[in-house]
Amino acid sequence: MDMLGGGLAAIGNTPLVRLGRLVPDGAAEVWVKLEGGNPTGSYKDRMAVSVLMSALERGDISAGDTIVEFTGGSTGTALAFVSGVLGMKFTAVFSDAFSHSKQQAMEAFGATVLIEKSVDGAITHELAERMKQRSLAIADQPGHYYADQFGSPDVRAGYHPMGREIAAALEGGLDVFCAAVGTGAAMMGTLDGLHESGLAPDAIALEPAESPLLTTGVSGGHKVEGIAVFPDPPFLDRSVIREVRTVAQDRAFEMCRRLAREEGIFGGGSTGLNVAAAIDIAVELGAGHRVVTLGCDNGAKYIGGHIYSPTA
Repeated sequence: MDMLGGGLAAIGNTPLVRLGRLVPDGAAEVWVKLEGGNPTGSYKDRMAVSVLMSALERGDISAGDTIVEFTGGSTGTALAFVSGVLGMKFTAVFSDAFSHSKQQAMEAFGATVLIEKSVDGAITHELAERMKQRSLAIADQPGHYYADQFGSPDVRAGYHPMGREIAAALEGGLDVFCAAVGTGAAMMGTLDGLHESGLAPDAIALEPAESPLLTTGVSGGHKVEGIAVFPDPPFLDRSVIREVRTVAQDRAFEMCRRLAREEGIFGGGSTGLNVAAAIDIAVELGAGHRVVTLGCDNGAKYIGGHIYSPTA
């Protein structure tokens, strides 16, 4: 990645910060990797550059081609950004269930955005399947390439540096790494990087209580964008996961607001969910331990939505 030019060179090496005011006395340290510092404000930039650069190197795509993906917005924004820098076009299959500002961000990077309607704004497995089938049909056209964020091995590989960066920043190591699961790629890729650096923390996967797919197999509508969409996340290796925990979405959203006001950390719903769980784990572990989680993206993407509305 060091040889990449333009905005691509700014991907990665994001800050790892220790929480202060939100963590109770006597609890373990809680550290958050602030991925909102990537060019499009999300750790998805790591995935996008891995997928598209690898495809270029294999000869699967070339300048002028159109990249296609169905997305809740962060992946789409990252793919639009990287596609543009590499001289390609990008088409996103999106939905009105996700933040309108994410659609605007994709369009700002030159994407064509197609909308699948949701039912009452809920993020469901059925909605994701409709989005997927529409994107596959588009990608079947000549000169089009399906990025395959839910299947390409280049997705998980893109997150290896995140684990290595965490390991380098925490010379004393860490006890627990926890993260919300969408595809499972960010969690597993980060663990890969930690393992490559000689660290083997306990791994705890997280999901919203309103859609406990991993814990019960039950799918429900929820509003934590980017996670808990598929009953069997394609990259999640349960053999290396100690446990799965749920966090109520309203608690996650309240944590977003507290993070902004008390810690100066501005994130989306999955970040709030991650931190709420990390603090719980830190209380259980007690002093002398470390918990690390991910600040998945920047809260600016959620301005005007329900998380940061004036009545929240």
